[in-house]
Amino acid sequence: MGQKPTIAISHLGCEKNRIDTEHMLGLLVEAGYQVDTNEELADYVIVNTCSFIQAAREESVRTLVDLAEANKKIVITGCMAQHFQAQLLDELPEAVAVVGTGDYHKIVDVITQVEAGFRVKQVSAQPTYIADETTPRYRTTPEAVAYLRVAEGCDYRCAFCIIPHLRGDQRSRTIESIVREAENLAAEGVKEIILISQITTNYGIDIYGEPSLAELLRALGKVDIPWIRMHYAYPTGLSTAVIQAIQETPNILPYLDLPLQHSHPEILRAMNRPWQGQVNDKIIDKIKEALPEAILRTTFIVGYPGETDAHFDSLVQFVVRHEFDHVGVFTFSPEEETPAYKLPNQLPQSVMDKRREALMQIQQPISLKKNKAEVGKVVDVLIEQEHPETGDLIGRSARFSPEVDGLVYVKGNAQLGTIVPVVIQDADTYDLYGHTIS
Repeated sequence: MGQKPTIAISHLGCEKNRIDTEHMLGLLVEAGYQVDTNEELADYVIVNTCSFIQAAREESVRTLVDLAEANKKIVITGCMAQHFQAQLLDELPEAVAVVGTGDYHKIVDVITQVEAGFRVKQVSAQPTYIADETTPRYRTTPEAVAYLRVAEGCDYRCAFCIIPHLRGDQRSRTIESIVREAENLAAEGVKEIILISQITTNYGIDIYGEPSLAELLRALGKVDIPWIRMHYAYPTGLSTAVIQAIQETPNILPYLDLPLQHSHPEILRAMNRPWQGQVNDKIIDKIKEALPEAILRTTFIVGYPGETDAHFDSLVQFVVRHEFDHVGVFTFSPEEETPAYKLPNQLPQSVMDKRREALMQIQQPISLKKNKAEVGKVVDVLIEQEHPETGDLIGRSARFSPEVDGLVYVKGNAQLGTIVPVVIQDADTYDLYGHTIS
């Protein structure tokens, strides 16, 4: 038996994809493969692709082409593999395998087959797999932070979104399984867990017959992890029970990531999200009343087919009215497998870009005002890195989620991976600046 081949993984896409990458790494290491970050030295490169919107696909394709030109044997996994399957094998002779979003746990078997000379297409038409706490995992995030997937897939059919087509219907893990994984992570020194799924507020419907996020949060409250953050909380799912669980469970951060997408009922109806249309204002007011400390993040799509100046103006007023802490703005991307692709009144990219720019400009002073309100306060900061040149520390407060929000730059001494009190001295639109309390 010769030396096992060396494998590198090139990771693209979201944090849900990142967990898949981490499980593949864990399984390969467990099976005795050499895993290396250096693609040049590797015999195989696994490219975990994204296919969510056009820009993401272009990045995935660039990565694949670069590796092909370097004569690498490529294993294509993730959303683009699910999306284009045989087509990728046809167009990229260097691709030795495609592996679907519900099949990444078979990665060791796939590599074994490839080693035996086969070209492998391992793609379940309808992904149903979800990893649990027993699946090996090799984390790639800073040591004190981990993503924890509570469910995979989605039962909603928003008219612009290809995710159910790529990831299947919702399947939740049990509360016990999630709590066990959280306990394992706590034992590894993790200080912040970020709960993710396609719609975290729908957690548990498929296995318990009703949304069970409130029960999950209370169960996680018993785990020794200082910060638990939720992503993708649909406002309609923030029931009284969930809000109460956030209020009464000290380690659940009152950070709410609300993927609203729009504010105008007509656009929301066209997006196939009519259930959201009438409730935006009321729900946000209710959340703010119940959780005055809440940090609200949201994302919007501008330039949806049929979006008029009046629709856009309503969105602008909505953003001005509610003063979200963080806002992400995306221009509409027409995806062939979605109903929105065929809608009339598609807008030119130039109009979409102008609207995106305008909305960002309106949000900036709001974000600045929110950050300035932190000046003079003492806030807990999770220290994650040291600036290579200045030696200053860099971390995040509860206000900021990794990669999407700002950072806190800290003068003073503290250990990496610890949460320390920091006096905030200054703020700009995105970041905060302070010093440790000696």
